[in-house]
Amino acid sequence: MNLSFSPTRLRAIVTKEFIQILRDRPTFGMIFIVPIVQLVLFGYAINSDPKLLPTAMITADQSPYVRSITAAMENTGYFRITDYPASEAEAEKLIARGKVQFIVRFPANFAHDLLRGERPALLVEADATDPVATGPAIASLSHINMTALTRDLSDASPDLAPRLPPFEIRVHNRYNPEGITSYNIVPGMIGMVLNMTLIVMTAIAMTRERERGTLESLLATPARPIEVMIGKIAPFIIIGYMQVLVILVVAKILFNIPIVGSPLLLSLALSVYIAANLSIGFTVSTFARNQLQAMQMATFYFLPAMLLSGFMYPFRGMPHWAEAIGNIFPLTYALRIIRGIVLKGNGVADILPNIWPMLLFLLVMCGIALKRYRQTLD
Repeated sequence: MNLSFSPTRLRAIVTKEFIQILRDRPTFGMIFIVPIVQLVLFGYAINSDPKLLPTAMITADQSPYVRSITAAMENTGYFRITDYPASEAEAEKLIARGKVQFIVRFPANFAHDLLRGERPALLVEADATDPVATGPAIASLSHINMTALTRDLSDASPDLAPRLPPFEIRVHNRYNPEGITSYNIVPGMIGMVLNMTLIVMTAIAMTRERERGTLESLLATPARPIEVMIGKIAPFIIIGYMQVLVILVVAKILFNIPIVGSPLLLSLALSVYIAANLSIGFTVSTFARNQLQAMQMATFYFLPAMLLSGFMYPFRGMPHWAEAIGNIFPLTYALRIIRGIVLKGNGVADILPNIWPMLLFLLVMCGIALKRYRQTLD
């Protein structure tokens, strides 16, 4: 036996490994695609300082002073007036459903009280379920009450030139008054854990059937593709609900997360999300040739879903093209549903706009999976 080091043998082994890597096209593609995706997402899509946040304004005062303050808020770059609700109830629906990030309320006699030197209060209500998204915008309000009306009051009368802030700005952080980060992260972990575990488990379970040869035995039975799909994913639905229960209990005990809404409604809404994740795992298994490829494909899906869903970074801080991609993933809608029910107490009408995109995604994935599964039969 020759124990001496041989550069020739080493070169042969290295060459063999390179050939194996090149033949495994999915793995070879992941080596180059994943770094590119990460660079693009972190370089262009991720932004922890969101601007132009949608804002609703309620006012019965149409004076020039109100317009000047509104213009000053928009000039900060953080506020974009998108809605003028006609009633308090309409404004509440907008912020509860996440359509706006802020509600700005001017009292009816704002200009009258301002000119009398009574320092009227401007109320800014913020959806603080994500403190990172609202923090910079609220900080930008600190000097508006000193600068927004300087010219207007000086032109009206030199005696009105402000020495003290002519009006107050009162900020009310809704749903998370203390700005606790765990209130945003911990409920979001429900969506993240389900997204990660269910896709991987389903993809690997189906791929393992093919690797071990038991899939042929399954195909020899009278079971139809849809029956196989439902039968394979049914146990994981129970596992998904067990994970949800564990996270909710731990969130309540360790982090004291308030559960404002209905746990039953949360469970029903999550059934659609769980099914969507399982359909992704089933689809991945029809493309993967082995368990390693199934894991790689699941990871490749998981990375952009995590970064573009609003779990780690504010969703409204992303450019429009990144938001469009993020709106493809069921995780994006699941996070809105979970945080809305847990922190805001949202009802059925509030979560319906986030249910139908997940149902559509589920139908598309099931169609692809069944088509690919029939090809496997052939």
